[in-house]
Amino acid sequence: MTHTHEHSPRSEARLVKNALAGLREDLFTDAFAFRPLPPLPADHTLVRVLPGGRQGYTRWAPHAAVCGFAGLIVLVSADARGLFVGAAMGLVAVLPMLLTLFRPVGAWWLSLGMLTLPGLLLTGYSYSPWSPSTFFFTHLVVTLLVALRTRPRVAAGMWLITGALGAFLALLGRVFGRYAGDFFLDDLAQFQVLSGIALFGVVAVRGLRESKRQVAAQAAVTEVERSRRTVLEERTTIARELHDVVAHHMSVVAIQAEAAPYRVENPPPELVAAFQTIRENAVSALTELRRVLGVVRSENPDAFAAPEAPQPTLADIGFLIDNVRAAGADVELVTTGAVRTLPQGVELSAYRIVQEALSNTLRHAPGAAVRVEIAHVLGGLGLRVVNGPADRFAKASPGAGHGVLGMRERVAMLGGELTAEATPDGGYEVAAFLPVPVEPVPVEEVAA
Repeated sequence: MTHTHEHSPRSEARLVKNALAGLREDLFTDAFAFRPLPPLPADHTLVRVLPGGRQGYTRWAPHAAVCGFAGLIVLVSADARGLFVGAAMGLVAVLPMLLTLFRPVGAWWLSLGMLTLPGLLLTGYSYSPWSPSTFFFTHLVVTLLVALRTRPRVAAGMWLITGALGAFLALLGRVFGRYAGDFFLDDLAQFQVLSGIALFGVVAVRGLRESKRQVAAQAAVTEVERSRRTVLEERTTIARELHDVVAHHMSVVAIQAEAAPYRVENPPPELVAAFQTIRENAVSALTELRRVLGVVRSENPDAFAAPEAPQPTLADIGFLIDNVRAAGADVELVTTGAVRTLPQGVELSAYRIVQEALSNTLRHAPGAAVRVEIAHVLGGLGLRVVNGPADRFAKASPGAGHGVLGMRERVAMLGGELTAEATPDGGYEVAAFLPVPVEPVPVEEVAA
């Protein structure tokens, strides 16, 4: 079955009706409502470039520009027509311009009335409101100022109303007098063309500015969402690895509890029952751990189906550095302190932090020399990965520091501290401390 889409007259009528309703709301409903021009925002470019003591005044730059232009028109009018008469006419002409700072739409109606009212009163004389004059220029400026502060459809409405009113004055002139000749229509056409071009430029600039603001806002929201998603993904990875570590130990506990009664000949029933309880609790905890982490932290619950899968530790750092060296990086590994076995979660997080730091170096500082320091100290493990400046151009990377977010998540999980910042020589340094509880020394060893 095929469908034909036809535009009925009702659709066009509805569009016209909606357009007229919007125009009536913008230009007629509460036309003289109080809408003061706000100062420039604190993050505006013009405000930020000036010293801190002058930023408060700079925010009122648009108001000062309008008042200064109005004063210039008064001075020009006074110089052209005499001090008192010219100044008075200039003050009357700039009144709508100053009113745009508080009541923009009402100021435009006032300016239009001051421009066309003489045409209604002087229909029998050679008068054209559209010829260059003080009121002509002030009305054009008022129209542009209002277009800067209102919707684009308001600019179109003002332009159409001005043309319609001019045509009406031309008709009156033909009926009552001789002033509405060809020169009147020529002036009106020139004014409409000039104001149309100016309004189009203003609307285009404002639309571009609004588009940039929306793009910047959307980019900020996207960056926040990307960071949040990265944190969630990193937490998912940490949960998976934590599951592997805990599940392994819980599995060992369950197996040992099941096998313990068979290691003793004729074990008492209480001991067998105790080991059975331990095994059941271990299996129950392991099942619950798999279920919770598998459903909540991972899109694929089967990802936790192999708790015996090996995870990297500090003993695998050498293989990691060999891979990085094979990629062309100059990496130096320094290990200090008494090397000892650490909790598996600490070793896994330490490995991942070093891995991410080296990946960032390869990505953002190609060719830079890297130094990896692992310090076994009392109470914890210290990590430091520092690289010098790149010796060649680094291609743009979409990472945007999200790898650092993952490292912070790992360190925060263990209650440690991490710093990641640029070095004075143009390189980068990642330093972390992972606390490790000190195991108490058995009393027998102390006595010995």
